[in-house]
This record gives sequence, structure tokens and C-alpha cells, in this order.
Amino acid sequence: MQESKADFFIEDETLQWQEVEPGVSRKIMAYDSSLMLMQVKFAKGGIGPIHRHVHVQISHVFSGVFEVQVDGNKKTLKAGDSFFVPSNLWHGVLCLEAGILIDTFSPMREDFL
Repeated sequence: MQESKADFFIEDETLQWQEVEPGVSRKIMAYDSSLMLMQVKFAKGGIGPIHRHVHVQISHVFSGVFEVQVDGNKKTLKAGDSFFVPSNLWHGVLCLEAGILIDTFSPMREDFL
């Protein structure tokens, strides 16, 4: 496992988008063993399927509109809003208007490397 990819300064244009499924791409910005920051870009209709993981997650809606589900509760969130996912709760998103989520995970997501 790579222990970290963390520079003091992270310039967005130096990072490449990685398609993870149709309509969904991500950029891993920085991480160490305890924390990960990434951007996830969604086309309209893109889905982050319902799933769960041990990691605590905080996501910020940078742009767009998303229907977010956490532990069976649904809410429509827009740019400027955020959501919190405790460890092992089921959650997912549906993109209603193309946009970007800024995701943080603790500890880092080894499965994304």
C-alpha cells in the first residue's frame, strides 16, 4: 500500500480524471493513511450506488444538484450543501444536475488506489 500522496499544495489542473463508471469520474487529490480528499464528477443521471464502508465520509456539493440517501433518509442537496456518513451506514447519490462532490474519508480508501 502506498502510504501517502500528499503535497503541501495541490493544483487541480495537474490531476487527471479517472472514469469509475459511466457518468462518474474521480480525482484523488491527496491522502495519507488517516485521511483522503477527492473530487467526484457526475453527469446528469450519474449514480453513486447505495453502499457502505467502514470509513467515515463527509461530502460537500461543490456544484450541481444531488439526491442523497443516508441510512434510508433522502434529501436533495445543491452547491454549498454537505452530508455526513458515519461508519458502515448505507448511502448513495443520484445526480439530478451535473456536478462535483468533494469527498473526504477517514481513514483513507485503500480500495481507490
